[in-house]
Amino acid sequence: MSAADVSALQRPNDRLRRRRVVNRGMELLAWLAGALGVAILGVVVWSVAKRGASELNLDLLTKAPVPFAIGNVKQGLANAFVGSLVLVGLATAMALPFGILVAIYVNEFAPRAVRNGVGLVLDVLNGVPGIVVGIFVFGLVVVSHGQSAYAGAIALAVLMLPLVARATIEVLALVPNTLREASLALGVPRWRTTLGIVLPQTVGGIVTGTMLAVARVAGETAPLLFTCSLAGTSIDSNPGHALQTIPVAIFELSESADPADHARAWAAALVLLLFILFSSLTARWLAARSRRKLGRAT
Repeated sequence: MSAADVSALQRPNDRLRRRRVVNRGMELLAWLAGALGVAILGVVVWSVAKRGASELNLDLLTKAPVPFAIGNVKQGLANAFVGSLVLVGLATAMALPFGILVAIYVNEFAPRAVRNGVGLVLDVLNGVPGIVVGIFVFGLVVVSHGQSAYAGAIALAVLMLPLVARATIEVLALVPNTLREASLALGVPRWRTTLGIVLPQTVGGIVTGTMLAVARVAGETAPLLFTCSLAGTSIDSNPGHALQTIPVAIFELSESADPADHARAWAAALVLLLFILFSSLTARWLAARSRRKLGRAT
């Protein structure tokens, strides 16, 4: 065998060796990027927990703040927690049905051109900054009716709508067409097939998208500054009034000169962070469960 033949046989091995080296290098970079993301999250959680753990007690959740308190007065942020529950609950009640209806129309009934157009609108709406939504709702509702929990919920619902709709569209697309065809072959109307056969298969995915949307808007501050920030310190759940919320309370306490207010702000941030982490983990678990359920249906 000539030297040229030997070099020709060695050339593919050299390329294979280079590919393996490049593959190992890219795997290492991906691992380092993942480790960096986890490390950043760990630093954030540790930093917030370190500063807010001293004020994380039952009083924080059950007592209202006392303005201009003198002495060692026990106070918390119960009004902010109640207000956040009311606002997020109202926003979910507004965004969830509309998001599901949009997803059903886009995935089950709309022609391709309309489907692509609505998808583009949802993507653009999902990228709109929260402060822009707050200004929009301010001019639409607050100027004529004043600040209230309803106005804040509308702003949060606008931010939640594309997330819920997108998640529902994706999970509807995973439902096998054989289920639709079997139902239609039995003479069941298309609308009843969608509501009775297709939609029940997507409950886990819809709940997943809803929880991710709730986690997203639970920490929004900018839209609430325009729509629901002129609130009192008493515990109130009337949606017709402006209610205090956790993000706005953190923003206000962080500007205080009192170190105790800073500690309560860190504690509220820790509670909010734990809620977002719990919601994200629950959403991932529900998403995995929904995928297993749809896999069994196929």
